Parts: sequence; structure tokens; C-alpha cells
Amino acid sequence: QVQLVESGGGLVQAGDSLRLSCADSGRTFSSIVLGWFRQAPGKEREFVSAISWNSIITYYADSVKGRFAISRDNAKNTVYLQMNSLKPEDTAVYYCAARRVGIMSRNHAAYDYWGQGTQVTVSS
Repeated sequence: QVQLVESGGGLVQAGDSLRLSCADSGRTFSSIVLGWFRQAPGKEREFVSAISWNSIITYYADSVKGRFAISRDNAKNTVYLQMNSLKPEDTAVYYCAARRVGIMSRNHAAYDYWGQGTQVTVSS
């Protein structure tokens, strides 16, 4: 069983940085694909980034490419999202997600487990 808990959200100003963390208490963390999604009020959940089990493959949404970086530490059962040069349009609830199948995906429907979300607010 995978249980994901996000942390690290908060209120920052445009141009600032934040690092989100997502810890998993399950026993299969090292073999699963992990992703980050976000959802702003009144909008659909959108893909942000994903990382393969061995960190070799990473995906990013065009809107965050060059500003955000995903990483994982399988020994700590934790995945990170380093967010730099934050913009007001990055404001959303950020969700960590895990996929049982080891194939990368940008589709939120492909992910089997979700965290509760952490709020990120970027003021202008």
C-alpha cells in the first residue's frame, strides 16, 4: 500500500523558491513512478512533473520547464519538487501521485495513489 503525504507549501512572493516534499510510508516506493500535479480554483487538475523509479527519466509541463526540478530519494521514500522563480500563476494546490505501473505518464487518470495536497500561493 502507498500512502503519500505532502509538505512544504506556503505563501511566497513572485520570484521566490519553495521545495515540496512527498513522503511515502509504503514498501514499494522505489519501484513506482511518481508525479506532481496541481489544481487552481475553478480549473482542472494539471500535470506538473513526473520521475521514473530510477530517476533517469523526468517529465515537465512546458509551463514549469526550466524553473521546477523533480527528484527522489528512494532510501528516504521521498520525492521532491524544487520550485524556483515562482509566478502568481503557479498558485494552486499541489498533489503528489504514484503510479503502480512503471511507465511514465502525464495523465492524472493513470495514477493510482494521491496525497492530500499542499497549498502554494504566490503573491505578485
